Amino acid sequence: MVKFDEFGPEKILEVYDEKTGMHGFTVIDNTLLGPGKGGIRMTPSVSIDEVAKLARVMTYKNALAGLPFGGGKSGIISNPRELTKDQKVEIVKAFAKAIKPICPSRYIAAPDINMGEPDMRVFANANGSMKSTTGKPANMCVKPGIKCGIPHEYGSTGFGVYHATLVAIEHLSWKNIKDLTVAIEGFGNVGTFAAKYLSKKGFKFVATSDSKGLIYNKKGLDYNKLMKVKKEKRTVTKYKPGVVMKGQKIIELNVDILITAAIPNIVNDKNYKKVKAKLIVEGSNIPMTPQVENKLHKKGILIIPDFVANAGGVISSYAEYKGHNPRDMFKLVEKKIVRNTRIVLKEANKKKHCKLRDVAMEIAISRLKRKRK
Repeated sequence: MVKFDEFGPEKILEVYDEKTGMHGFTVIDNTLLGPGKGGIRMTPSVSIDEVAKLARVMTYKNALAGLPFGGGKSGIISNPRELTKDQKVEIVKAFAKAIKPICPSRYIAAPDINMGEPDMRVFANANGSMKSTTGKPANMCVKPGIKCGIPHEYGSTGFGVYHATLVAIEHLSWKNIKDLTVAIEGFGNVGTFAAKYLSKKGFKFVATSDSKGLIYNKKGLDYNKLMKVKKEKRTVTKYKPGVVMKGQKIIELNVDILITAAIPNIVNDKNYKKVKAKLIVEGSNIPMTPQVENKLHKKGILIIPDFVANAGGVISSYAEYKGHNPRDMFKLVEKKIVRNTRIVLKEANKKKHCKLRDVAMEIAISRLKRKRK
């Protein structure tokens, strides 16, 4: 059940199209700082309650990142694996037309689960506005000859997670990067780019996972070789040499750093006691509940919250919205992620024994309240 408070949700729009069978909804959580910003996910189980919670995360994420966006999110109830390419196109078109009254004036879309840059092309064209969504293909133009699309495939979220990790290590005064072991839960868009930058920096990348399981090698995984295996074999578990285990075992590995980059609630009441990492960077949304975070905090584990660590995606969206090129986008992601992670860590230091999510929330809420005045 959707919970309402002083910040929202401001509007919940549920839409349906009889011809295509499209059934979806948009939750505009808060527009104090600007139009609600958040992706569209397409799954057979997506619900208004799920979307509302994610829209609130976007409200806080944008406020903390210092972006002129509010929080929003959309869902389309459908199983893309059961759709033809043409059927999916028609459903996306129908959804884009249905929410045109609020988009892009009060809501700006983006890709999320099972939605990519081709879908954002369809969405923008059907909506009639290039400003209606971000994450469009790089060759999609506002004017002839002017590129404006910055696809999420550029890896802005993983790039931001990498920089949040560096700031956390600086805070912990960990010196020798080459001795620090890293496990990355999920080898998709976020995980692959986080692994790329961390490996290039010299970290010992020892484990990662996908839907088929996890691969672990205590001596380290070769990033380029792993990418080739993933592309050719469709799973990281075919990488050799290494030990293959069940995917969820990744949180139990004896590593210094755990980066979550895929499954919600991967760390929960049943397994949190098995976590051995001393630093967790939340590249995925809601990898654990605040209650579980609190239990790990009491164990002395430093956790960089999702809406701090994985804001690279929405910062990239802002860069696209403003017409920046990819090079400037990466500079902006680095600048904002580093600045905001440091601010949260500094404030947490002032407030002894206070977990980072609480501090980050306080900062985000204070910015919203100042705007409301």
